[in-house]
Amino acid sequence: MTLKDLAGSLGVSTATVSNAFNRPNQLSPKLREHILSEARRLGYSGPDAKARSLRTGRSRIIAVVLAESLTYSLNDAVASELLSGIAEVLDAHGHTLLLLSGRQSGARVPGSSSIADGFIVYGLMPSMMLIDELQGPGQRPLVAVDFDLEGQPTVHVDDEPACYAIGRHALQTRPRRPAVVNLRLTKHPCNARIAPDQELLPAARTITRSRLAGFHRAFAEHGIDPAGVPMWNIEENTYEVCAPVIAEILDLPDDERPDLLLCMSDRIALTAVTLAEQRGLRVPQDLRITGFDGIAEGQYRAPRLTTVRQDSVEKGRIAARMVLGLDPAEPRLLHTTLLIGDSCP
Repeated sequence: MTLKDLAGSLGVSTATVSNAFNRPNQLSPKLREHILSEARRLGYSGPDAKARSLRTGRSRIIAVVLAESLTYSLNDAVASELLSGIAEVLDAHGHTLLLLSGRQSGARVPGSSSIADGFIVYGLMPSMMLIDELQGPGQRPLVAVDFDLEGQPTVHVDDEPACYAIGRHALQTRPRRPAVVNLRLTKHPCNARIAPDQELLPAARTITRSRLAGFHRAFAEHGIDPAGVPMWNIEENTYEVCAPVIAEILDLPDDERPDLLLCMSDRIALTAVTLAEQRGLRVPQDLRITGFDGIAEGQYRAPRLTTVRQDSVEKGRIAARMVLGLDPAEPRLLHTTLLIGDSCP
C-alpha cells in the first residue's frame, strides 16, 4: 500500500493524504481522522520518512540540546515542563522531538543532530564548542532558552525583576543575617561557600547573574551592603547535590547561621526546609526561606514556599514556535508571578 494507492481508494489527492500525516492543520479534524482511520484499516503506516527527507531536504525533526544529562532533565520539574511545552507545539505541527545532552561527548552530539531541521538549546552548556558545531554549515534555525547566544533569538523570564520583587518582600522583615544560595554562578566548579576571589560566570552565560542582580538591588534599597551578604554556590539542582551545602549553612554556630535564605530554585529551598526541620529549626520563625520556579511540590507541602512562579510550559511553546518559523525570531521575555507562602510570609 502506497500513498498513491490510499489516495485512489479514498478518492482524494495525494497531497490531501500527505497533509493528514504531515500538516494536520491543513485539514478539518473530521477529514483527517477519516483518512487516518482508513490508512490503519488498509495497512498504510504513513509516508516514508527517509524518502521524504531526501526529496525535501527536511527531516521534520527538531533537536532540543539540554545542558544536563537526559536522566536529570526528565526528572527535573522545570526542564520537564519546558519539554512538555515544546512537544505540544511540535506534535501539533507534525514534527518529531530529538533529545540530546550537552554532557555527551562533542563528537556524538553533532553526529546525532545532523538530521535536525533546527535546534532549541536549553541552559548553561558545559562547552560552547558544542554550540559552534551546531551552528555549522546549513544555517538551521536555533533558539536559546535561559542564556544568551550572540545573533540568535532567545527566550527568558524576567529574572532580575522577579528576584528584586521576592527580595524586597523578604526584606520587609529585616533579617540579622541574610544569605544567598546560588545555582551555577562560579566559573569553576564550587559546591560550597563562594570565596571573594572566585571568578563568576558572565551574565550572558547564566541566568544566576540576573537573579543575583535582583537580590542586590533589593539589598541596596534596604540599606544592606550586598558585598557583606555571604553567598553559597550549588552545582546541580538536585537534593543530593544541594544537601551538603545546605547542611554546611545550617550547622554554622547560632550567631553565624543565616536567618534568611534567598534560594535560586525551589529545589534548593525545599532542601533547606527539610534539613532545617530535621535540626529542629522552625520555618519561618527561626529561618525564613524563599525559592524560585513555582514547582508544584513547593506549593502542596507545608510550609508552602514563598517563591516566584515561571511558566516553563509557555517558555517551551514559544521556543518551539520560533524554531518552526511560526513566531518572529526575536528576543522574548516572559513575566513571572510572586507567590507568598508560609516559608517567608
